[in-house]
Amino acid sequence: MPNLTLESLHTIIPEDVRRALAEDVGDGDITAALIPVDRQASATIITRESATLCGTAWADEVFRQIDPAIRVEWLAQDGDRIEANQTFCKLDGPARGLLTGERTALNFIQTLSATATSSRYYADLVEGTGVRLLDTRKTLPGLRMAQKYAVTCGGCDNHRIGLFDAFLIKENHIAACGGIDATITQARSLAPNKPIEVEVENLQELEEALKGGADIIMLDELSHEDMRTAVGLAAGTARLEASGGITEATLRSIAETGVDFISIGGMTKHVRAVDLSMRLSM
Repeated sequence: MPNLTLESLHTIIPEDVRRALAEDVGDGDITAALIPVDRQASATIITRESATLCGTAWADEVFRQIDPAIRVEWLAQDGDRIEANQTFCKLDGPARGLLTGERTALNFIQTLSATATSSRYYADLVEGTGVRLLDTRKTLPGLRMAQKYAVTCGGCDNHRIGLFDAFLIKENHIAACGGIDATITQARSLAPNKPIEVEVENLQELEEALKGGADIIMLDELSHEDMRTAVGLAAGTARLEASGGITEATLRSIAETGVDFISIGGMTKHVRAVDLSMRLSM
């Protein structure tokens, strides 16, 4: 599946921001209303810890929707590594707008940078192996596209976006449809242009999926030895994805079995917001 780009999100980012501002600002920022309407200010955004930056377009959109007079200058871009106490953004414009947009903008940056930082950490662990690390659908509701974009900023890749763009046939689907071959046949008939991935739990199921013509085969918690055997059996006729029970300690050794992909739900699910701060000056 292709990776998300900012260009592909041009209609999604404004809607993400509209929802976030409606949640935070509601019918008006009563605290910012204490400040004279014509008061101008400058601000800087710093990170208190090292991270991989992501979310600049969302922050731009926050301030654009609040007050187009606010000017934003980025000193780093999505995908850049930033270090503790580094200033990576400067702003100036109406003080009211800067303060109203502060929390929403920082929320987007801290969350998406957390995802990008997590992804970069995993990517560094398998550097040089040739394996591609994939995200999953274990994302924050309403921010899937944003988080999946953040994954790419950290050097990893996108799996399917949702339930609509590729088949992922698991044990319950196979049981309900009458076997691996029958399920693949039905999938080809239903949507011939969609990729078909089949989850298998042993080498016998792998051979059935290969015979059925699956495009991708997910190896669910197979041993390292069985993964290496699976690579030999597939011989490039289907791409192989390792999944389930993967830890930081085992990630590189799994990559070295020769599988094409490893999917890791933790890169979007187990993230901790990056510690950021916006400092205002009049």
